[in-house]
Amino acid sequence: MADILLDMKNITKQFPGVKALDRVNLQVKQGEIHALCGENGAGKSTLMKVLSGVYEYGSYEGEIYFHQELCMFKDVKQSEEKGIAIIHQELALIPELTISENIFLGHERGRFGIVDWDETTKVAERLLKKVNLSESVQSKIKHIGVGKQQLVEIAKALAKNVKLLILDEPTASLNETDSQNLLNLLIELKQEGITSIIISHKLNEIKQVADEVTIIRDGQTIETLDVKAEEVTEDRIIKGMVGRSLSNRFPDYETKPGETILQIKNWNVYHPIQRDRQIIYDAALHVKKGEIVGIAGLMGAGRTELAMSMFGGAYGSKISGSLTLNGNDTSFSSVSDAIKSGLAYATEDRKSYGLILMNDVKENISLASLNKLSSQSIIREVDEVKVAEEFRKKMRIKTPTIQQETGNLSGGNQQKVVLSKWIFSDPDVLILDEPTRGIDVGAKYEIYTIIQELAEKGKGIIMISSELPELIGMCSRVYAMNKGHITGEVQGDSLNQEDLMRLMTKEVATREDISYNRPK
Repeated sequence: MADILLDMKNITKQFPGVKALDRVNLQVKQGEIHALCGENGAGKSTLMKVLSGVYEYGSYEGEIYFHQELCMFKDVKQSEEKGIAIIHQELALIPELTISENIFLGHERGRFGIVDWDETTKVAERLLKKVNLSESVQSKIKHIGVGKQQLVEIAKALAKNVKLLILDEPTASLNETDSQNLLNLLIELKQEGITSIIISHKLNEIKQVADEVTIIRDGQTIETLDVKAEEVTEDRIIKGMVGRSLSNRFPDYETKPGETILQIKNWNVYHPIQRDRQIIYDAALHVKKGEIVGIAGLMGAGRTELAMSMFGGAYGSKISGSLTLNGNDTSFSSVSDAIKSGLAYATEDRKSYGLILMNDVKENISLASLNKLSSQSIIREVDEVKVAEEFRKKMRIKTPTIQQETGNLSGGNQQKVVLSKWIFSDPDVLILDEPTRGIDVGAKYEIYTIIQELAEKGKGIIMISSELPELIGMCSRVYAMNKGHITGEVQGDSLNQEDLMRLMTKEVATREDISYNRPK
């Protein structure tokens, strides 16, 4: 039997009103990639925060043994000194600093309080080479994409002589290529003797790289499985996560589209700052009542920019073309105007644009529809509470109370709050940008069901997703984009990954490079 590197015994962690972890046990072997699976709110991230010292010793019950030594970490620095490094889902990098400065932040190379920049640069370059990142160490973080930022985080961990690397949803925001590069790197690090724990909802990735998977449900350890065993399938893992079998990943739904509810033609958008740089070129699409239409594209294709420009000009400048909503030619002067007209947009970036994290769940759900809950500019709190409670139950938002600060919820539950906010606004057309990013497979099914229920009520749904199986399973038609152009439309029997990918990589007649600040 391989040596046990990490042994967490009977870990119990409580927060006001909720027991997040209840006697959880986790064993990780030396030199393996160990996956941690569970529904949103199951306790995965909490367990890793206990391990890494985010939650100090004494704030939880149970014991942690690392290299057979009892650990009582008071903070993250103490766990890092032992060789444990955690990379959170929300990356801890400073945008205005360079790659090398971020790698050694808090662990600067130098003597007598003076940084040795030559040594810093030399070691940083060696670390970037190790993580297969071809980028100048002098590049600022804000100028590189999310995939490269993940590699910088790993380089940062390697700079601390990491023995156990913890990654929380490392590929949630990455495209397929960047995800595969990161997974390949984990395998390379394994060959060098570095042990990894990966939290992920992407079961295909777990099957690809993990040796074992521990499943946590409702704050308790359910089981640990040998991923390489024949009987351990994705469906087997799902059953452990949700406590039941999911025979179908997508609900059965028969599309019955009505008349066209939204249409754009000759839609052109320029960069909001570099106003001579075109981002979207002559886009044309439509969605009918009761229809779910997808938009596919690689990172940098312009999907988010197209959607935000339609949503009251939330992105872009010099926007031109026609937008027809409910048969009327419309020109939105603002986001507020778009909402009042019946158009809603659920952002891909919930923390920055979708939620006010310091506000509670109740206030976030009502945020876009205060006019429904107020009289003479005074909010009727009883009605606000009633609405929030209804959505908490309907969306299965895991929170002890609707007065809970939204920033304290897990990523998946935060996403449910975003969706609740826009569903309550009762739009005619709802644009969903990566609606299931960072959400577990059980919760995904629930959200798919909610989306289809909206379509059955006659709403028009535009769904942007980086997961092609999701678009194929949910949509009757899918538009493909590349470099700001809509390159084609796939529907019916032709709706498959191969044809979509062919359109997503189709050459377009432009010299513009649309790798802007928030690429997709």
